[in-house]
Amino acid sequence: MNKGDIVKKREKELLRLTGTFCSQRLDDDYRQLCEKGILKLGRKKEVPFKRGKIEIWAAAIVYAIGSINFLFDKSFEPFVRAEEISEYFGANNSTVSNKARQIKDMLDLWYFNPEFSTRHMIESNPLNDMVMVDGFIVPLSSIPEDMQEMVRKERAEGRDIEFTSRMN
Repeated sequence: MNKGDIVKKREKELLRLTGTFCSQRLDDDYRQLCEKGILKLGRKKEVPFKRGKIEIWAAAIVYAIGSINFLFDKSFEPFVRAEEISEYFGANNSTVSNKARQIKDMLDLWYFNPEFSTRHMIESNPLNDMVMVDGFIVPLSSIPEDMQEMVRKERAEGRDIEFTSRMN
C-alpha cells in the first residue's frame, strides 16, 4: 500500500468516526466542518494523521473545530465538554488537546474564522456590524448607506472591504 492509499484509508476512517460523533452529539454543521478539516489536512505535505491512533485524531479534529466555535461553553448550543469528546473516542484528554493544538496551527484556526465557523458563529460575529475606516474600526451604521451596501455585497461574496478617506 503506498502513502496515498494509507492517507485515503485513514481519511475515510476519520470521516466515519467524526461523522458518527457529530450525528449523535452535535449537528450537521459540525460534521461538515470536521469533514472540511480532515480533507484539508489530508492534502498537506506532511499529513498529521498518517500515523498514530486514529481515534485520537478523530477526537482532536472535533476538539479543534469545537474550540473555535465555543462548543465547550454551556451558553452555546450545541454544548459538549472537552472531556466528553475524549471519553467518546477512548482517548486521553491532554493528548487530544495537544493534537488539537497541532491541527489548529496547521489549519490556521481562530475564533470567527470564516472557513471553519458554524453558521451560528458566522451570523453572531460581533465584527459583522463593524468596518475599517482610515485604520479605525467603526460601526457599519456610521458610514453612508451606499458604502454599507458595498460592504454587505463584498462580504456576501466572501471578501472584506475597508475605506480610506482622502484629505487634501
